[in-house]
Amino acid sequence: MQRLQTPGGVDRQRLRRVAAVLTSFTALAATSLVAGPAVAAEGAAGPCALPRTDVHHSLGLDTWDTAYPRPVGTLNAVMIFLSFPGTTPRTTPKELAADYFPATTDFYRRASYGKFTLHPHPLTTWTEMPRPATAYAVQRDWNAGRRSAYLHDALAAADPVVDFSKYDIVYLMADPDAPGVNSDATKVVNLDAPLHADGTDIRRVVTGFERHPPDRNVLAHETGHIFDMPDLYHRPTDGKGDWDTYVGDWDVMGSQFGLASDFFGWLKWKLGWLDRRQIACVQGTAPRMYTLEPLEEMPAGGTEVAGTRMIVVRTGLDSVLAIEARTATGDDRATCTEGVLIYRIQGGTASGDGPVQVIDAHPHSAACLGQSVYPELANAPLQVGETFTVPDGDTRVQVTDRTPSGAWTVQVTPVV
Repeated sequence: MQRLQTPGGVDRQRLRRVAAVLTSFTALAATSLVAGPAVAAEGAAGPCALPRTDVHHSLGLDTWDTAYPRPVGTLNAVMIFLSFPGTTPRTTPKELAADYFPATTDFYRRASYGKFTLHPHPLTTWTEMPRPATAYAVQRDWNAGRRSAYLHDALAAADPVVDFSKYDIVYLMADPDAPGVNSDATKVVNLDAPLHADGTDIRRVVTGFERHPPDRNVLAHETGHIFDMPDLYHRPTDGKGDWDTYVGDWDVMGSQFGLASDFFGWLKWKLGWLDRRQIACVQGTAPRMYTLEPLEEMPAGGTEVAGTRMIVVRTGLDSVLAIEARTATGDDRATCTEGVLIYRIQGGTASGDGPVQVIDAHPHSAACLGQSVYPELANAPLQVGETFTVPDGDTRVQVTDRTPSGAWTVQVTPVV
């Protein structure tokens, strides 16, 4: 529930408990499990950086799992278009490539502040599979044996014309009109035992089965998994119900249809697009004032990212609150609301289980009906003049002003 800012004393016993928890954090970080080889994440160390754990797509960011390519600089992606015997495609590889590029490259250029270029290399002809699509029983929760057969057949069919050693990312795009093709099977396949082609280990592949034209931002979402990003949606156990209760519109890893589809600042920090210079780590319990630059704002003239883009409050061994300003610019240009967004990060929570949860500063209300994927969270951000006390932690966030340049003045009081 929402609680208005009120004067009062601080619970000293709770302060001592939290201090003890944070003191023990250093020992925990040294023994955290990791999913693969790791390297220190440049600029990520510090009291607000959660440790990476062994859960799938952990949002810990003190290290980077080198089994995944990191999206800094240029990565090359080959896009292979698969046809099936007995079916004549109604589209061309050129038309299908245009469904995804340059839009996906532009999405990542904006999200990364120009630090990452996704360079596509689409084939210009169809690559024919040895069997009809129906033979692979393509579906969302795919039989592992049928899926493995599909991947092996696709790589073998493409190998005579593709040098896989030249590429960091592999997209396998099926003829969308072939019988047996199921758009729900569009996903990243992570392989415990890598496939091999041209002396290269292929550990993960995007399998595309989208209609023409495809869902908006679908390839940006799937490509995010290639970079160790988690699913941020909530998948109902019975396949029914609302998928967008965790983060609503506020990140492409939550919904490819979201109005504010940029990555959360925490994910940008993990990916290497933000560093400690843009992160304000709140320590102590005294009120602190911050000037938050809009998360989406690109640096001018190719300069480095400037200003504070995210405020972080450590709340436990594997949890933080993150605070950022979201505006109708960049990849968020379609958003129907602007303001200061608050969300929780749980470093020990796996992909799909809610590692990020947006905190609704306006519960019992909704916005952007008919546009938002989850109107209950569409008006989650705070506006100028509003104060919100975060439940189950008592951190107070007050938005006091918006500067002429568009930055937001925010006071944070971690009363924990």
